[in-house]
Amino acid sequence: MDKGMLRNVAINFIGLILPTFVSLVTVPSYIKLLGVERYGVVSLVWTLIGYFGVLDLGMSMAAQNHISKARALGDAEESAQVFWSAFWLNLATGVAGGLVIYFGAYFYTAFFTKMTVDLQHEIFQALPWLAAAIPIANVSWVFSGAINGAERFGVYNANQTFGTFLFQLLPLGAAWFIAPTLPNVLAAAVLARGIAALLLARASMRVLGIDRIRMPRRHVMKGLFRFGGWMLVASMTAMIGDTLDRVLLGAGLGARYVTYYTVPQNLVTRLNMLPNALFRTLFPRLSAIERDSADVLVRQALEFLNGVFTPIAIVAAFALGPFLKVWVGPSLAEASTAVGRVLIVSVWLVGQAGVTRLLIQSQVDPARAAWIGLIELPFFAGMLMLGIWHFGLIGAAVVVVSRALLDYGVLLYLSAIRARPIVLDMLAHLAFLVAALYLAREVTSLTALASLAVMLVCANVGWSMTTSPALRGIGRALLLRVNARRSA
Repeated sequence: MDKGMLRNVAINFIGLILPTFVSLVTVPSYIKLLGVERYGVVSLVWTLIGYFGVLDLGMSMAAQNHISKARALGDAEESAQVFWSAFWLNLATGVAGGLVIYFGAYFYTAFFTKMTVDLQHEIFQALPWLAAAIPIANVSWVFSGAINGAERFGVYNANQTFGTFLFQLLPLGAAWFIAPTLPNVLAAAVLARGIAALLLARASMRVLGIDRIRMPRRHVMKGLFRFGGWMLVASMTAMIGDTLDRVLLGAGLGARYVTYYTVPQNLVTRLNMLPNALFRTLFPRLSAIERDSADVLVRQALEFLNGVFTPIAIVAAFALGPFLKVWVGPSLAEASTAVGRVLIVSVWLVGQAGVTRLLIQSQVDPARAAWIGLIELPFFAGMLMLGIWHFGLIGAAVVVVSRALLDYGVLLYLSAIRARPIVLDMLAHLAFLVAALYLAREVTSLTALASLAVMLVCANVGWSMTTSPALRGIGRALLLRVNARRSA
């Protein structure tokens, strides 16, 4: 990958870390000001809005794909048509979703919830703000897709980070200085989202050189629907698949075992920030270039991911047990550590499979990637039930890893890329990761764990530098930059 791509991966990675940090810092203050019950309602509200992301209908990814192609051809008019067509579609579906959530939440709160009369009254007052949040979120995704489609990741992450700060701090200020009630907090949150959306709109129009409002074009909307529909199917099956293990664990073993599983799962899933930063960088570039160049870029991206992500996964395997003991206590750590270590392999494999999925979606046919998820979902559910029934938590984790490995193989085959060198590189790094899991399980001394982690990481990095010319080039460039700064 060229320097520009690596810089964009770094920008996207930082852009994913900062919002996570801000959220972690502000949560205790929210709970203290609002109380457990009100904060729980706020959390459910934003979860509900997240589910309404289905109303995007894949338009943001479709807009990103089409704008990338149009900019590669130098067609500013096509970019503008795609932008406005996606905007009007998402505004319409967002308004419809806002009406649905308003009346649905009113009915649900009035007849199906158990809460105090005062809190119920607060929710009724907050419902208009909740409804307004849906169209704001919907059009924001289009603005984000447009900026990412133009590969202006610095602009996107600057606006996104500022929006996250605003979203976390403005409601906190409203609760502190006005009153800690749901209407105040949700009104401030929606206001923050609205300001962030306006900033994203302004940035996206500047990036694309758009100077006036346009009406949607039918042929453009058809193209967006064709691409976006399959992207929506893929994201929905992924969302169901990613939560199915917890649902079936709860049904089969009970809530206590869901905690044993979810605590390490939520922790190791944080590792996927690096692959996600790579995905965000790759998709618009893969959409814009020819197939031969795309194959080369995917091979380089997989080498980069193996070389950088495998050492991180190795460290996580050794550090997980001691960290869980400090974080949640020895009793919960003892029940959760083994599961978490197995799930590290799943996160690592999902990162590998995600790169080839992007190649299929951008260069081959997004329907193929969507059909894989649809076909495997019932089999995955059946295997999960068997795994949980016979082997409990570890059974669920092993099935999740097996699904990720199957995804990797099938996607690699359907991508029609030269697979042999990619598979050999993956298997070599997987061997390092499996060795880390085995040693982390057998060794209990913190000093020995740290020593083994350093040894395995050094061995893995050495292997990567020996076998990958692209990574050698990156390492050489970093050393030259460090030496130049020291000399200066």
